[in-house]
Formats: sequence, C-alpha cells, structure tokens
Amino acid sequence: MAMWRFVHTGNRTPAENMAIDEAIVVAHERGLVPPTVRFYGWSPATLSIGCFQKAAEVDFDALHKHGLGFVRRATGGRAVLHDQELTYSLIVSENYPGIPSSVVEAYRVLSMGLLFGFRKLGLAANMSGMEDMEADVLADQSACSASGGKLMSAACFDAPSKYELVVEGKKIAGSAQMRTKGVILQHGSILIELDADLLYGVLRFDDETEKRLMRKLFERKAVAINTCLRRKGELPLTITDVEEAFRIGFAQGLESELINGSLTEFETELANQLAIDKYGADGWNLRR
Repeated sequence: MAMWRFVHTGNRTPAENMAIDEAIVVAHERGLVPPTVRFYGWSPATLSIGCFQKAAEVDFDALHKHGLGFVRRATGGRAVLHDQELTYSLIVSENYPGIPSSVVEAYRVLSMGLLFGFRKLGLAANMSGMEDMEADVLADQSACSASGGKLMSAACFDAPSKYELVVEGKKIAGSAQMRTKGVILQHGSILIELDADLLYGVLRFDDETEKRLMRKLFERKAVAINTCLRRKGELPLTITDVEEAFRIGFAQGLESELINGSLTEFETELANQLAIDKYGADGWNLRR
C-alpha cells in the first residue's frame, strides 16, 4: 500500500494557511517531502477569494465589522467563507501513479476521499456530472462562470461543477486545483455549518434586490453536513467527528495509508516568509 504524509496544522491565520499550502508544494516539487494530505482551520474565520477574482466584490467595511480575515487563494474559483468547516489540501506530483493527465479527471480521482468521507458520515453523497458547467479547477482559468448566460454570484457553493460533491442535490464541498512545476495542489472546504447571512453580508452587489436573489439561489444550491443530519433527526457532528471520517475517507480514496507527520523546517521557514511577503501583503490580496 502506498503511503502519504498526513499533517494537521490546526487553526492558522489566513496568510499562514495559504503560505503553508504553497510551501508544501515547493517542498514536494524538490523531493523533500512525500505526497501530503493536510487538514486545517482558520483563526479568525476568513473570507478567501479566487486568484482571478476582483477584490472589489468584497465589502471590506463589513468584513472588518464582523472580525473576519481575508486572503486571496493561489487557486481559482469564487469567494468562500471559512468558518464552521474542515479545510483540506492534497499535494501530489502530476506523474504519481493513478493520477490522470486530464485536470478534470485528476480532480475526480483526488476527490474520491471526499465522497467516502461523506458516506462515512451516513450521507448519501454523489459527484455532480453536470456537463453544462465549466469545472472550476483549471489552473489558468478565471473565476467560475456559467455557460448559457446563467446568473452567478461572487460566492462559491452556489452551483456544483462537474465532479463536485453533492448531497440532496446540493453542493456540500467546494474545491479548487492548480498545477505548478509538475505538482498538483487541490484544496477545499467541507461545510459543517453554513451561515449564508454572514457570507452575503460581506460581499458587494449592485443593489439589495440582486443580493436577496443571489442569496436565495445560494441557499437552494448549497448545504452543510449538520443541516442534512438535522433533517434526518440525527445529532449534529463536531469538528473531531468530521476529521475522523475524512481521514478514513481520504485514505480509502487515495488507496493509501496516511502516516502522521509534521511540517519540516524547510516548509516552516518558507511558509513564514510567504505569509509575510505574499499572502499577508496587499500587493497580492488586492492586486485585482
């Protein structure tokens, strides 16, 4: 059985979280660390936007009022509120056995751990096969957009792309992927609870009518783990419950053993530098 490193870095600042993901990518590209599964959280709760998304779509006064952090991801996609969730990242070489050359098909393979994790929690999860949607995992694509002129918002989770994880027909996990120097980074959010009020309270819209419409669409197309469980009359889960299920799920999906590990000195030093020079700097976060 193949072996991957498993690291849980706990709750980190927005800049630290994105910097650690990039540092692991660099370390893996240099052959310093094995393929890695990482779990993490956010302190404070944070709004992240996609690499190509405009910062003008964010209401920074509201963001500061609610005490939320902010960061621009290196991956594409739209705004995500990282609050009551488990965040994961996968870092692996493009030539790793079993990884398809197609970006979208690689996304499917790497997302199998999500599918097994949700099913471990007793949820009837499936992968979306919507053919009329662009997959938002392509490294050099702009933020998600719908085909056929469909209305979209600045927020992620308001529609599933191909191979996204859905429960009850609604998106329950949002992920994005990028490739650089032969290494894949896929990371994403596994929603435990969903606060649409907070999310739509920190995004800008042309007017209140548009805001109400987009929020209604969002609530019809996105769902969280505990929402599903409450509908079934089951008790809500803690973050520990979810972490245990998805650690098993990723091991099963990757057909690998996950070996407990920690960040190397190289990764830690590089992440500290990136957190200051890149992900904590306005030059990166406000560049669009």
